[in-house]
Amino acid sequence: MKSIIQTSIAILVVCALLLYGVSALEKSSATSGGGSITIYNWGEYIDPELITQFEEETNINVVYETFDSNEAMMTKIEQGGTSYDVAMPSEYAIEKMKENDLLIPIDQEKIPNLKNIDPYFLDLPFDPGNEYSIPYFWGTVGIAFNPTLLEGQTFESWDDLWDPSLEQEVIIVDGAREVIGMGLNSLGYSLNSRDASELREATDKLKTLGPNIKAVIGDEIVEMMRREEAAVALTWSGQAADMMFVNENIDFSVPEEGSNLWFDNMVIPKTSSNVDGAHAFINFMLDAEAAAQNTEYVGYSTPNQAAIALMDPEVTGDERFYPPEELRERLEVYENLGLEMLGIYNELFLEFKMDMKN
Repeated sequence: MKSIIQTSIAILVVCALLLYGVSALEKSSATSGGGSITIYNWGEYIDPELITQFEEETNINVVYETFDSNEAMMTKIEQGGTSYDVAMPSEYAIEKMKENDLLIPIDQEKIPNLKNIDPYFLDLPFDPGNEYSIPYFWGTVGIAFNPTLLEGQTFESWDDLWDPSLEQEVIIVDGAREVIGMGLNSLGYSLNSRDASELREATDKLKTLGPNIKAVIGDEIVEMMRREEAAVALTWSGQAADMMFVNENIDFSVPEEGSNLWFDNMVIPKTSSNVDGAHAFINFMLDAEAAAQNTEYVGYSTPNQAAIALMDPEVTGDERFYPPEELRERLEVYENLGLEMLGIYNELFLEFKMDMKN
């Protein structure tokens, strides 16, 4: 009898453990999307070693895809064909994604490393309280230039790009907001202008820059400057840092008329099938050591003050890439212009590019 009772108890214990295991497995599967997450990011915008480290530490497999514009990213997420768990949009895109109900609110209790972020980069107008987004990188738009290929220009003004001596020496990023915004800034207007006459004036001025422009390109801009195939580039600060890492002759300037101050943040799209895994990834990327390593690899400016404490002071003290707060005051953040106005910017940018071919 005693043996039967002991056997029965053992069976009950085993059954209970099996039921607990099944329940835990179901719970894990429901929250982790089968133990994987899909990241949607800009190209060359994360240290691949960190993805491997995250997978090893969490046992979550990472599928990594890239996009080349905020608009392409938003379209793909709206279509809903892929279950993206984390994306890295810019500030104006975050506003639009919020409007279109494309984002899941962030559970900040699951991101304890949020304490590492400099308060300056939190609670910004495009996402009050960081309800939907967490800072990733930030930077500016300016002019990268190689003094050894020039005649003394320092590019303190946007108008310096129109110098006749720069014929076929200028390359510019293939972005409507950046190029039209530069034209607007050069005239003293806001790079978020909705005024038709200001936009027309800026576009017409940009057309006169045509003889100086060698190419309108994307990521290739970095290699062209490194190889000294062009002397000047309208580019993002992080791309300029990449150029300068290889070619020490290159310098970077943000013109006095003002420019763009941009922020790329991490968000969880509505397409996510692993919300817990997404939070785990965001928290991992905010770890001080991980953020420092990522910043050194990518080259853009980090909002992570704990990471900055671990980095080379010569890098974090360089005001070309970490401009002080008083300098940031003359920079503008891109606003969400709305679909109609964004279409106008794109049309004007296309008009400018077509004019160069004539």
